[in-house]
Amino acid sequence: MTESLPTIAAIVVGCAALIVLGVVLWRTRKAPYPQASVMTELAQRQIDSATRLEAMIRMLGDHQSQLQHAVNERLDTVSHRLGDSIQKTTQNTTENLQKLHERLAVIDTAQKNITELATQVTSLQSVLSNKQSRGAFGQGRMEIIVRDGLPKDCYAFQHTLTNKMRPDCVVFLPDNRPLVIDAKFPLEAISAYRDCKGDDERRQAAARVRQDMTKHISDIAQKYLIPGETQDLALMFVPSESVYAELHEGFDDVVQRAFNAKVVIVSPSLLMIAIHVIQQIQKDARMREAAGQIQAEVGRLIDDVERMHERVLKLQGHFNQANDDVRQILISAEKVEKRGARIKDVEFESDGRDADIIPAPVVRKLEAGE
Repeated sequence: MTESLPTIAAIVVGCAALIVLGVVLWRTRKAPYPQASVMTELAQRQIDSATRLEAMIRMLGDHQSQLQHAVNERLDTVSHRLGDSIQKTTQNTTENLQKLHERLAVIDTAQKNITELATQVTSLQSVLSNKQSRGAFGQGRMEIIVRDGLPKDCYAFQHTLTNKMRPDCVVFLPDNRPLVIDAKFPLEAISAYRDCKGDDERRQAAARVRQDMTKHISDIAQKYLIPGETQDLALMFVPSESVYAELHEGFDDVVQRAFNAKVVIVSPSLLMIAIHVIQQIQKDARMREAAGQIQAEVGRLIDDVERMHERVLKLQGHFNQANDDVRQILISAEKVEKRGARIKDVEFESDGRDADIIPAPVVRKLEAGE
């Protein structure tokens, strides 16, 4: 389109020139005898028109070149900006897609964990619904806590007492009276209490919880609290923190009854604390047992220090004697030096018996080049 503009302009200008020329010829045709001046004027106008036409064509060409250059620059700028924008958009899109993939991977992992957790909860419910499995579950948690906190010779599982009873675990204390830990907790009543919907069912379930807990507390006190053989109190292990909190919140009378019967109800965290305290007690007992040996070792250490002090004093005496001997040797050496200096300064007078004296060697200075 821009390339055809000069051609169109040239055609328009040429048509205008022809029209002007036709008008001039038409006017001259009316005159019977055209004059030379008219012809000259016509030729001059034709030359001017051609000159103007050429100038106009050149001007249009220049404008066309400038317009084309400006259009090309604008197109290059727009293309560059468009390329940068597309590149940034592509980069942002790629980064967002990468972050989206990472989040999707995290969501997939969380979904898998939730699925595994749901499976574990289902298996835990099946375990807790069976009395034997529930007892094994509580026994396992209690054994893990005890094994992690005490040495092997400080506890025993299924230890037989003098009354032929075998508690789940006993912890040996320094006074040789074991502390009994029972892991059999009546969970059926608590589960029924949690599943109740009406007030009547909740009251019945609460009465069942109090009955079962009271019976279990009495069994522990009668079977495992033996005067002179076991400790004065026993621990009843509850393998769930939530159940322990629910007991203290809704059945405070049962907890108080257990305390009066010298049975302490403990959760996993409280059992860990109790095991840690027992560990410190055993450590203190071992320290007290080793106190005599430590005192004997300290006495022998003091004797060694005294002997070392005596030997250091003797060594100091040897050093002092050696220093005194060195001082006397230095004094003797100074005297010898002084006597040698006096002997050196003595001048012997000649008595006519020089022939009998062995002449001293003649000292000759060396000349240069020898």
